[in-house]
Amino acid sequence: MSLGYRAGKRDRKYVYGHTRREAQQKLTKVLRDLDLGLPVLAEKDTVAQHLHRWLESVAQHKVRANTLRRYRGIVANHVEPNIGRTTLSKLTPHQIAGLYGDLLRAGLAPSTVRQVHAVLHSAFKQAVRWNLLVRNPASAVDAPRVPRHRIDPLSLGQVEALLAEAEQDRLHALYVLAVTTGLRQGELLGLQWSDIDWGSAELRVRRQLMRGPDGFEFPEPKTASGRRVVTLPARAVDALRAHRSRQLEERLAVGAAWHDWDLVFCNTVGKPIEGQNLTRRSFKPLLARAGLPPIRFHDLRHTAATLLLAQNVHPKVVQERLGHSQIAVTMDTYSHVMPSMQREAADKLDAMLGG
Repeated sequence: MSLGYRAGKRDRKYVYGHTRREAQQKLTKVLRDLDLGLPVLAEKDTVAQHLHRWLESVAQHKVRANTLRRYRGIVANHVEPNIGRTTLSKLTPHQIAGLYGDLLRAGLAPSTVRQVHAVLHSAFKQAVRWNLLVRNPASAVDAPRVPRHRIDPLSLGQVEALLAEAEQDRLHALYVLAVTTGLRQGELLGLQWSDIDWGSAELRVRRQLMRGPDGFEFPEPKTASGRRVVTLPARAVDALRAHRSRQLEERLAVGAAWHDWDLVFCNTVGKPIEGQNLTRRSFKPLLARAGLPPIRFHDLRHTAATLLLAQNVHPKVVQERLGHSQIAVTMDTYSHVMPSMQREAADKLDAMLGG
């Protein structure tokens, strides 16, 4: 038995049942969902069809363009070719677990598979809200564990060697800020002169530089803690003043060819610096000239945090400077520094109590 309804002016669809009563019950539910503005799940709708509906809903919210591109890439490259044709209502946790196993065996990194899991979990959670699924099948599946990234902070002596070697580099101030503020690479490259408060010796983190398909983008930090004010040490202020003078000379030299993006760190004509170019053309050669190990640029952020914690700066202050959303993130990331701090705390108690 089938009963028809209109989902649009010209779009007539049907529900099917073994009896007229069953078909009428299904039609009643469909009409109720339409009245509530909910998507209507056809009995043979697939996982791929739902994911595309979900992506459309995500695009309507304030999600970063880069995030939306990543979601679409995950769906197109890793989900659709594997379970995309599976009927949504028949998808099982076992199939999702099998997908993760297949992706890992194909050579995908555990971190990438965790991203696949996050996308599926979010998409199926929305399906439950839309009354398309009774429960979220991804909730019953564990995402693979991701090995902790090794942290390779520079020692104080290595930091001095790095900055000494960078003194004649046009980006000397960038490296000073990296090891004294802990800003991320994108935050440093997105920094504008209007973000610098010379009077209070502070900078405001308001954006970061990203490369999108249509050019450079300057999205705001994801969290409120990421939008922060960082107090600058005198060495950083001096480096910025010298950098400002050098940049003005470059601007005068190129004249009308200068692109005024108000960027603190830019190329020789004022345009943004590609993160990959910074690492390949400046940072890696700088490490080699200074005789330092080939660490990641992000390890300069770890270096800033480690130096502060080693000087007994309160972890809450370190958290705020780094822009971590929770102090637990700071404590967990830099737990390797804590043993020496514990020893110092015990020694101070001995000194106070006469031990």
